[in-house]
Amino acid sequence: MDQLQELIKDCSRRQKKGLHFILASVVIWALLLVIHLTHLSIEQKNLLTFCCSAILFPLAWALSRVLKIDFEGKGNPLTKAGIIFSVNQLLYILIAMWVFAAVPEKMLMVYAMIFGAHLMPFSWLYQSRSYMVFSIFIPIVTLIVGLFCQPAVLAALMLAIEIVFSLCLSHEVKQLSSMS
Repeated sequence: MDQLQELIKDCSRRQKKGLHFILASVVIWALLLVIHLTHLSIEQKNLLTFCCSAILFPLAWALSRVLKIDFEGKGNPLTKAGIIFSVNQLLYILIAMWVFAAVPEKMLMVYAMIFGAHLMPFSWLYQSRSYMVFSIFIPIVTLIVGLFCQPAVLAALMLAIEIVFSLCLSHEVKQLSSMS
């Protein structure tokens, strides 16, 4: 058990608790806000939403270079768990694709709920209270807001949530660094 805890600490330190991915999501939600403020059709907005998702990994990689984060995490077997935690979201995106066709005006809500829920396993991987709280908070709040508000409002809310999440995660990373 001590060896597992050491691997978790190593992964958290070297990958700075995945901060580069959360910061990349801030950029993506900013883009989604801009998209959903346009006069494009909801179908076009939703298609562009999926297109914006494609920049997550390249953007996170670039941010990892700027922030001196070990993107690959070679040498730590828990990195593979992080990859699995990320890739499982691709399977859930199939639900958003169905909503894209069936109820297009609710696609961004479902997309946001999937994004939020997929964060939960990272609370274990990084021993992070922020991941746990936001993985529960995001799906609930986006369901409520998404049912009653326009997608642009939801995108603005998600942008704000992601900024707060980034700040909370940055605080956790600083605490982790000070413990070293």
